[in-house]
Amino acid sequence: MDKVEIEKELIRLALAEDIGAGDITTAALKLDGRRGKAVVVAKAGGVISGTAQFAEVFQQLSRSVKVKRFIRDGSAVASGDKVLGLSGSLNAILTGERTAMNILCHLSGIATMTAAMVAEIRDLPVKILDTRKTMPGMRRWEKLAVSHGGACNHRLGLFDMYLIKENHIAATGGFREALEKVESHRRKTRAKIEIEVRNLDELGIALSYRVDYILLDNFSFAALKKAVSIARGHKVILEASGNVNKANVRKTALTGVDRISIGRITHSAPALDLSMKVVERN
Repeated sequence: MDKVEIEKELIRLALAEDIGAGDITTAALKLDGRRGKAVVVAKAGGVISGTAQFAEVFQQLSRSVKVKRFIRDGSAVASGDKVLGLSGSLNAILTGERTAMNILCHLSGIATMTAAMVAEIRDLPVKILDTRKTMPGMRRWEKLAVSHGGACNHRLGLFDMYLIKENHIAATGGFREALEKVESHRRKTRAKIEIEVRNLDELGIALSYRVDYILLDNFSFAALKKAVSIARGHKVILEASGNVNKANVRKTALTGVDRISIGRITHSAPALDLSMKVVERN
């Protein structure tokens, strides 16, 4: 099953979870054959993401439902702006509303928080990245939302880059042992290597190996600056991570690191406040 089919299946499962044996409220209204229109409006400012997934929800319920985009993914909205319009089967519009809105509000929330982080460091030579701290099954959507917010994607999964973390080192028995085993394995994959370091001593060891990225985990601002100084002249990209938020992301960037990975932009972004209203029935 390719990624498109997986994502369609995710929507199918979400609808099945919500509808169960049937939408008894909509069935009671006896709207078979009735058509109508609805509109999605922003109730707060933010950045939109998830319009394609929103439309797919209704496509799975009824091909008669047409979705019109007033705002494209990655675009900013203000309170009161129209985001999407729908026309078609009233049964499908009512039944699909919550599933579609849950996805749209969640992904737009991620794009909105990401954009706020990016705005703090826009004038600095540093990139903001996401992590793998995503909802199961929704990773591609959430990472796309991050890009709609103006940030960059870290690795998609366990398959596209090595990332040696604390537990890998503990399971292997040592920092050097883990690095050497991964370096040896890279001959098969040619994938890039990143290693997490917890202090400047581990940074020094990592710099003696052929790694592409070094993750500076929960370093103080002073330690980040020192790490940047130590790594100067080495062909390695330094990444800061750990408890980064809007209040401290700029200070983190000013230490001189190359990139900052932030888990909260996917795992803790509040949903963007959007509302869907039926505006016409015929």
